[in-house]
Amino acid sequence: MRKGSKLAFVALLTSAALVITGCSSSSDDASGGTKACVILPDSASSPRWENGDRPAIQSALADAGFDSDIQNAEGDTAKYGTIADQQLAGGCGVMILVNLQGAAEAVTTKAKAQGIPVIAYDRPIAGADYYVSFDNEGVGALEGQAIVDGLKAAGKDPAKASVVYVGGDPTDGNAKMFYDGAVSVMSAAGIKPAFETPGTWDGAKAGTAFEQAYSKLKGKIDAVWVANDTNAAAVIQVLDKNGKTLPVSGQDASVAGLQNVLLGKQTTTVWKPYTILATAATDLAIALLKGEKPTVNKTLADGTPFSAQTPINVTPDQVKDVVAAGDASAAEICTDKVKAACEKYGVN
Repeated sequence: MRKGSKLAFVALLTSAALVITGCSSSSDDASGGTKACVILPDSASSPRWENGDRPAIQSALADAGFDSDIQNAEGDTAKYGTIADQQLAGGCGVMILVNLQGAAEAVTTKAKAQGIPVIAYDRPIAGADYYVSFDNEGVGALEGQAIVDGLKAAGKDPAKASVVYVGGDPTDGNAKMFYDGAVSVMSAAGIKPAFETPGTWDGAKAGTAFEQAYSKLKGKIDAVWVANDTNAAAVIQVLDKNGKTLPVSGQDASVAGLQNVLLGKQTTTVWKPYTILATAATDLAIALLKGEKPTVNKTLADGTPFSAQTPINVTPDQVKDVVAAGDASAAEICTDKVKAACEKYGVN
């Protein structure tokens, strides 16, 4: 993750900022530890966890003078619990957890029993002290709007279009929010799903499920709402094989997603700058480690304090902004097959 002016550039792109108050909390609020323990969910569902979130969190904590223990469960819920037990035994002043199929809930209970505050990172966790994420229904709304706009640009009436829905893992609380946000926009335009695949963050499974949907609908598909770039890439492989280019949504501004956007194979990718999310979470963690009481800008329905960040829609013209911010590199994006598109849209 690049720093300096690029961090400042990213900071200007979000309207929701975390505010940390200067007041001290009571001794009950301070855990007494000086290390932040972090558990990431996997490396497969998105490259962001290891390439973006890990270095951003680690750097911010180190710059503030705090140690961190960041580990990845690699999609294994049992491993998630083992990592957590080891971290708690070693001492944590605060935990930053990305939920994995509900595994973080038991960890949250253990941590709070030891007086250690828990920050739910990116995905909600029942019982967490704080939740830091982007406005997830807003992410879905941007995706849904991309499908509506893509259909209209193709001369299709959204109310009569055949749209397949490829959602995320239903055990991830964010997946429902993405879905709800997308559906709120698509249904307002008269869209009803022609087929909904089982939700997953596994790209291979998403591709197989979409291929089955494609066969069932005999290829009569006008657009595909897809929850993230990894699944979108799998969907696009199926479309490519059948010689079709349709409106397809996604999120994460991954290299593959940005390439597909530049090539016109994906209508949009919703960008959630890692630096913004990591900064919001580490600001919270640092305040808690210092014994201060943070203040955030929203509250979830269950009362959990929510530090909500603003997502950014990325079409071909905006890919250069992601590169300028340091969340992707032109060298990775502009491979031979994408070089002409990079030149066209000023990605360098």
